[in-house]
This record gives sequence, structure tokens and C-alpha cells, in this order.
Amino acid sequence: MHAHLPILPILIPFAAALLQMACSRLPWQRAVGFAATVLMLLVCGWLTQLSDDGQVRVYALGDWPAPFGIVLVVDRLAAMMSLLCAVLGLATLLYASAGFDERGQHFHPLFQLQLVGLCGAFLTGDLFNLFVFFEVMLLASYTLLAHGGGLARTRAGIAYVVLNLIGSALFLIALGLLYGTLGTLNLADMASRLLGQQHDPALARVAFALLIAVFALKAGLLPLSFWLQPTYSAAGAPVAALFAIMTKVGIVAILRVQAVALAPAIPDLLSGWLTPLALATVGFAALGTLVADRLRALAAWLVLLSAGSLLLTPVHASPQVVTAAIYYLLQSTLTGAALFLVAGLIASQRADCGDYFRAGPPVASWIRIAFLVVAASAAGLPPFAGFVGKLMLLTTLRQTPAGTAIWIVLLGAGFLVMAALARQGCILLWKPQALRVAATPAPAIGWQRALATLLLVAAAPLLAIFAGPLSAYAQRTASQLHAPGAYVAGVLGAQR
Repeated sequence: MHAHLPILPILIPFAAALLQMACSRLPWQRAVGFAATVLMLLVCGWLTQLSDDGQVRVYALGDWPAPFGIVLVVDRLAAMMSLLCAVLGLATLLYASAGFDERGQHFHPLFQLQLVGLCGAFLTGDLFNLFVFFEVMLLASYTLLAHGGGLARTRAGIAYVVLNLIGSALFLIALGLLYGTLGTLNLADMASRLLGQQHDPALARVAFALLIAVFALKAGLLPLSFWLQPTYSAAGAPVAALFAIMTKVGIVAILRVQAVALAPAIPDLLSGWLTPLALATVGFAALGTLVADRLRALAAWLVLLSAGSLLLTPVHASPQVVTAAIYYLLQSTLTGAALFLVAGLIASQRADCGDYFRAGPPVASWIRIAFLVVAASAAGLPPFAGFVGKLMLLTTLRQTPAGTAIWIVLLGAGFLVMAALARQGCILLWKPQALRVAATPAPAIGWQRALATLLLVAAAPLLAIFAGPLSAYAQRTASQLHAPGAYVAGVLGAQR
């Protein structure tokens, strides 16, 4: 059973999607989806525990060895990201099953296919299959974005589709150049051949630069980030919460390619341009939080801000910096997803006022508390995980050449985010009753949506409480990532 664990995070949601398409009855689809997602969570947890032994587990589909066949590669980073995907999947599916899934057709099969694409992108060891899983993920996300209809979602969906189709075309061009130059698309084999002399270094450099640009588009790096805020703010609350991990796919891909292939052979490819653009992304997103007109839009800006913060790390990649980045990635993903779900609850309780920043009907007290916890973590205030993650990033990046600029931008952005959340939160939830518009009693919140939201909100204090063991795991993950020889030997065999 252990030998087949690496493929189960992909196989389980794929099988669930097939079963759901075979029967269109909504109760059946909900039951299958929930069972599959719980099973996926258990498998990913098991895989994460096994991966902590430091072994690189390679699963060769069809028993074809790398680099000739398709391989899935599981190390600590891949296992951890699959587990994060499963946690988000379970919470957002529980939230959506309270009625959001009734607003359109085929929500549940597409949701499972989205999980297939996400987990496959984290687990694959081959760049062409990374492209395939990107396309599975994006095709599912196109329809999930439009679920429920509406002009705003249609407009956002068109821009999202067009930009990602351009990205996919550039991805294919980059893969063609890499295969023509190196004769392989297996990442471990690429790393081995880049150290040789039988390729065109200039062409390989151009191909990898194009590949990194595609990953930067997926991650939302400025100036390729203008699609992110309209897309995420237009999506339904559970869809936007699941989308919180999609920018992390591009970031993890950059970290993986940089550590395995670029650092040994082309170490200066990211230097000189990625850090300024990442800082610009952070500043742009922080200013965006000040002009957001609704909570869901503010949450989208925070997702972009976290992506920009994480994109500061590949240039300065070291085990210490990547340790901080991994912890920050975990907390920012869960915090962003939680804020989208809280925004959905607030919108449902305020009738026509929705989650727009204007006076409206009151919301339940526990929702106010949930907002306070998530907002404090998003702003980087103690004692929550956002403070720990930001402190780790600032501490590890302090000694880098751009350390002063990074401190100024990150601290300034944190102040702007704190001001935006404080001001808009007061308008949204604590404006004096005399200024509130008249409204009927707020509708009750179902247990599914309440439980799903509280599960993600609880991550803010829990990640801080368990910061010690989590940062220790992140340190082991970073050390393994920066040992590309073990990755290459694990995929190609010790003889390489």
C-alpha cells in the first residue's frame, strides 16, 4: 500500500469526479464528494507523515523509469502542499454543500477535478505533466468561477480565461525550447544535463526565463497580476477560498525549479528583477486594500500581497529563508481562505448590503469574533500566526542585499493593511446602530458553513500555538529542497 500512496491524492478525486458525472443527483454528488475529500485528507496526512523520514518517494506510472516515463515525486514539500490542498478542499466543500452548489450544474465534478489539478501540480516530477495538471486545474477553475452566474463573474471569467490561455501558450513554447535544447522535460534529468556541456546555454537560459514568467503569471507577480483581484473578488465565497492556494502553485513551481535546476547551473537567472517586482506587488496590493469597496475584494488584495511577499524568497533562497517562506505560505493561504468564507457569511446576514463597506444590518456576534481573529492574523498582529510568519520572513531576509528595502515595504504594507481592516471592519460590523439601515432579521447560518469557516479561522491561533513543530518541519523541508542531488538521485537512480 505504501508504494501506491503517491498517486492516491490524484486518483481519489479523479475517481470521485467520474462517479459524480455518472449520477447527477445532488445528494449523491455531495455524499461522494465529501467521502472522497475526507479520504484524500487522510491519505495526504499519512503521506506527509511518511515523507518526514527524508526519503524521496518516486512513483513511476506504468512502471516506466524516469526520464522515459511519467513520474510522481513526493518529498516533504510536495506532501505538505497536498495536505494543505486537502484541508482547504474539505472546508470549502463543506461550505459549498450548504446551498452554493445548487446555483449551477456540475459543481461537484469540477470541484474534484480542481483538486486533481492542484495535487498533480505539486506531485509531478515532469514539466510537461506540470503543464497538463495546470490545464486540468485551470479548466475546472474557469467554470467554478462562473458558478452562480452574474455579469461580474462573466467579465472576470473572460479576462481570466484570456490571460491564462496566453500563459498556457507561452508554457508550451518554453517546453518546446527546453526539450529541443536539453532533450528531456523530466526536472531531475534536466538538472543533470544542465551541468553538462552538450547544450546551448543561451537558449536554455531563454527557455527557463520564459518558464519562470509563466509561473510568475500564475502567482500574480506585477505587472502580470491585474487579473487576480477582479477574479477572486467576483468568485463565490467557497470558490475564492479554494483559489487562495492557486497562486501558491506558481510560487512552489518557481522554488522547485530554482532549487533543483537553476541554482546549480544558472544561479543568476532570477537576480536583479524578481525582488523589485515582488516588492512592487506587495506595495500595489497594500494600496489596493485601502480602496477596496467590499470585504471579498480586500481579501483578494491580501492574497496578492502574500504572493508578492513569498516571491521575495526565491532570489535569496537559503534553507533559513525558505523555512520562513513555507511557514508564511501555510498561514497566509489558510488566513486568506478563511477571510473569503467570513465575507460570505457577512454578505448572507446583511441582505442587500452584502459585504460592501457601508452601514447595514447587524451580524451574529460569533462572526464578528471570527472576523477579528482573521483580520488580526492577516495584519500580522500578535499572538496569531500572521505575526509569526511575517516575523520569520523579516528576520531571515534582513541580511540579504535588499534587506532594508524589504523591511520598509513589508512593514509599510502591514501598517496599511492594518489601517484598512480596522477602518472597514468598523464600518462593516460596528457602525452605531442608529446609522444602520432598516432590515429584516438576519437569516440563520447553517452548521455546514459555520463549521467550515471556524475550521479555517482556527488555523490563525493553532499555527501560532504549534509554531515550534511546524517551523521545525519547515526547516527540514527547506533543507531537503536545497539538496538537489538527493532529488536527482531519487528520481533517476543512484547511478546518475
